Amino acid sequence: MWKIGDIAIDGRVVLGPMSGFTSESYRDFMKPFGVAVSVTEMTSDMGVIHGLRRTVPYIAFKDNHPTGVQLFGNDPDNLAEAAAESLRINPDIDFFDINMGCPVAKVVRNGSGSALMKDPAKCGEIIRRVKAATGVPVTAKIRLGWSSGTINFRQVMEELTAADVDAISLHVRTKEERYAGTPHYDMVEGLRSEMSVPLIISGNIYTVEDAAAAARITGAEAVMVARGGVGNPFLVTQIDRYFRTGEVLPNPTVSQQVDWCLEFADMLIAEKGEDTAFRKLRSYAPRFIAGCHRCREYRNRLSEEIVDRASLTSILEEIRGRMGSERVYTDGRAERSE
Repeated sequence: MWKIGDIAIDGRVVLGPMSGFTSESYRDFMKPFGVAVSVTEMTSDMGVIHGLRRTVPYIAFKDNHPTGVQLFGNDPDNLAEAAAESLRINPDIDFFDINMGCPVAKVVRNGSGSALMKDPAKCGEIIRRVKAATGVPVTAKIRLGWSSGTINFRQVMEELTAADVDAISLHVRTKEERYAGTPHYDMVEGLRSEMSVPLIISGNIYTVEDAAAAARITGAEAVMVARGGVGNPFLVTQIDRYFRTGEVLPNPTVSQQVDWCLEFADMLIAEKGEDTAFRKLRSYAPRFIAGCHRCREYRNRLSEEIVDRASLTSILEEIRGRMGSERVYTDGRAERSE
């Protein structure tokens, strides 16, 4: 058990914010697999302040707790105002997470996301203002720094801690590296022992072994599962079980993956409507069989042919009929179960 502010957290898997993916239905779908904490897609401070219609769904979630709303922006006053307005819209928000790590050009060009790390003092001031405006816990998501020549995460952490941040999520790459290459766990060995607030570690968590190594090297309270969990929800269960008991569960079968894909599709349709849901499912659905042997043709069909529940079901049931008993693997291999 650990805490974000006064919120007790039972579990060590945090569902990371992913723009375009971490919608309410996705968070609700992933929760029963063992997610201890969820964070929404990043939400523009100005979108909240101006009441933009597309922004409100990021804030107005219902029953999935604890969930934090992730805000991005570059001005402490605007972020504080946006956080206060978010609480007015949804008083059940558990905490706020400030995005100080996004490497995407359209975010950093106006000084938001990982661009904030160029000004550690401003990072601290943002936390102070948002906490003062809301009275709920506030966390921050950061990177190692802007580039290999400007590694300053410890300086940023000092400012955040001085501002009474409630937890820090660290992605162990720089802004310039984005999501490519090997994450630099060698730079953060024993990091939690240097900190006075909880650490959530992020970067290439695709297997139980990845999660175990990240936690062991850093001493982090939790690991953040993001891209590794898309289409692979049982990864969360595997990691959660390992941290609780030391047991390593076998990977799921193709048939289980089919069931979970259909379950998620129904939840996404209920949230977004069929047209929008299937535009998104053409990205989601192939990932459910990404670790399935001999499935390239099916992945292509799922990304191109599905237009409604019937077409999705038809392709997935064809896959189940051919190889439902095989187990999926994150490296793309499969073996037939006994």
